Amino acid sequence: MLYPMKRRQLIGGLTAAALLPGAARADFGARPLTLLVAGPDGAQTSRWGDACALAMAGFFPGNPAILPQTVGGLDGVTGANRLDALVIPDGTTAAILPGDALIAFITGDSRVHFDPTRWTPVLAGETSGVLMVRAPAGIQPDINVLRKLAPLRVAADQPQSRDLAALLALARLNVPTAPIFGLRDRDAKMRAFIAGQVDALFLSGEGVTADVAPLTAAGAVPVFTIGALDASGMVVADRLFPNLPEAMQFGDGAASFLDNAYRAAAAAARLDFLLVLPRLTAPSVVAVWAQAATSAVSSSTALAAAADASAVSLHLAPALSSALATLNREMPDQGSLQAFLAKSYGWQPS
Repeated sequence: MLYPMKRRQLIGGLTAAALLPGAARADFGARPLTLLVAGPDGAQTSRWGDACALAMAGFFPGNPAILPQTVGGLDGVTGANRLDALVIPDGTTAAILPGDALIAFITGDSRVHFDPTRWTPVLAGETSGVLMVRAPAGIQPDINVLRKLAPLRVAADQPQSRDLAALLALARLNVPTAPIFGLRDRDAKMRAFIAGQVDALFLSGEGVTADVAPLTAAGAVPVFTIGALDASGMVVADRLFPNLPEAMQFGDGAASFLDNAYRAAAAAARLDFLLVLPRLTAPSVVAVWAQAATSAVSSSTALAAAADASAVSLHLAPALSSALATLNREMPDQGSLQAFLAKSYGWQPS
């Protein structure tokens, strides 16, 4: 849950205007900036949009306000389309989107008319993802135990969801699964697990650690994570589950298109939100936004408190750039991924 925030008046600090040439400063002034929010008003991405706007606003030349503007549904596809089709790359408009929009891109949803690999990264919020499995008492499952428990009944929303990361991880590890689709939120998945209707579920998003305890009491054991990003964008151990392996290190898996598909799905599933500028934004203007994001992350106690309360790690442009590049590496195999999803789960892109 995000805490309500008051706009901070920052006195005596250096702003981006002091660090950038006059040509960059000319792109900003007293007129408000716009933050296009890909999602409905009051939803999770909207709340992060409000928080980022408040935290960053004091760091622009001319001290303009940043006005959030919501558009579209929860998965962010409509907002992402708006960003690519209608936003002029003059630096006056940025966008904040959920990671779900990237899942739609990866799977080739017909509604997608945007290319996130061409966006200019500014800021991102990352969350954990961990696979929880029902296991015999006292046993920490390794890959052999997991295969003996198969086919795993995995609680899932649909293939085109953050659950895709776990499904692809298990597939590349040669662990047969029998997903139970239609469990759209975490509460539904947890109820199904506690009732014995499923054997495994993928916990991801904000507040993951709060749900581990009740699942553990119901017989679940955390098995592997989808890793986390360090400041440079390298995948490292999850900070909330430092003793668990990342899925690619959990067991042996034959190299295939599933490797890149998993990496792309994991990159999307980690991102709670991403704040970007449209392609072709001038480097001098990008630098102003980047400095504002850096200053907000280092100086805003309200933004830090919101991230900490939600178990979200804030990352600057280098880490987000790496995540978006991972999507680009998967795209040549999108047809193979779609064929796999159709064969394995009877799924077709909408």
